[in-house]
Amino acid sequence: MRLKQPITLKELAKLIGCSFKGNENHLITGLNEIHRVEEGDLVFVDHPKYYDKALNSAATTILIDKVVEFPEGKAILISEHPFDDYNKLTKHFAPFRPIAKAIGDNTEIHDSAVIYPNVTIGNDVKIGANVVLYPGVVLMDRTIVEDNVVIGPNSVIGHSAFYYKKKEESYERMHSCGGVLIKKNAELGASCTIDAGVSHWTIIGEGSKLDNQVHIGHDTVIGKNCLLAANVGIAGCTELKDNVVFWGQVGCTSDVVIGENVVVMAQSGISKSLPANKTYFGSPAKDVRLMYREMAALRKLPEILENL
Repeated sequence: MRLKQPITLKELAKLIGCSFKGNENHLITGLNEIHRVEEGDLVFVDHPKYYDKALNSAATTILIDKVVEFPEGKAILISEHPFDDYNKLTKHFAPFRPIAKAIGDNTEIHDSAVIYPNVTIGNDVKIGANVVLYPGVVLMDRTIVEDNVVIGPNSVIGHSAFYYKKKEESYERMHSCGGVLIKKNAELGASCTIDAGVSHWTIIGEGSKLDNQVHIGHDTVIGKNCLLAANVGIAGCTELKDNVVFWGQVGCTSDVVIGENVVVMAQSGISKSLPANKTYFGSPAKDVRLMYREMAALRKLPEILENL
C-alpha cells in the first residue's frame, strides 16, 4: 500500500509507541507484506526464522521484535508485538469504511459500463469501458476493473484476505488494505470470490477466464490468458504465469509459481511450484506421463502378488 504522503521514522514510531534505530528522518512511503515489498516500504517480522528475509528484502524499514543489525540505508522499529503494530498502521492509513449506499465514495465508472440491479460497489473503485457486472456482484474497496471485463452473478471481488495470527485463545485477522486488479478482457463466471491483497494487489491477468465458483486467495497473481475451470481454489501469494490451464476442482497451495503453458488435470492437488510447458495430474500433482505409468503399474499389482 502506497501512503498518500511519506512519513518519517520518528513520526511513525510515535504513532505506534515503539522505539527505533536509524535516521529519525528516514522516510517510509508504503506498507507491505513480505511477498510484495518494494523500496520505501515497511514490512513486519516476528520470528527469527524470517529475520534475514525481511532485513535483506526490498523493504527499507523493518518492524521487528528485537534489536538486530540491519543494512546501511535501512531502519528498524522495535516492537513487542510486530503483527499487532502492523495492524495498527494499516487500520490507521486505510481504515474500514462501511458502504452505506449502492456506490461508494471516490468511485469512477465509465459511461459505457453495464451495471445490473443489485450490484454493490465500494469506495475508491474504478470501472473501465464496456464492463458488464451481473446481478449480485460486489466490488469491495480499492477494486480496479479494466476495459471489457465481464463479471458473473453473485461474484465477490476484494473481500478481506484469509490471513490470521494465532493467539493463545483465538485468531486475529490481518487488516487488509490492498485491493484487486482485474485486467482488460478478463471474464469471471458466477459466484467467483477473489480476496483482496493484504497490502498490495491480487491480480487477474489480461484475457484470463474464470469459470463459476473459482476462488483466488490474497496477493495471488494470475497471468495473461489463463483458463480456470469450475471449483478451482488457489491459495494466497501464488503466481500463475501466462497461458496456464487448471481444469475442474484443482487445488493449489500458497507461495508457489506455476510456469507458462502448464496444464493441470481435474481434481489435482498442487503442493509445490511446477515447471513450464508440461501437463500435470494427481495429488500431489506430477508429470502426467509419470502418473500414468504409476497407475498402470498399480493395476498390475494384484496379479504380481498372486504369483509370488
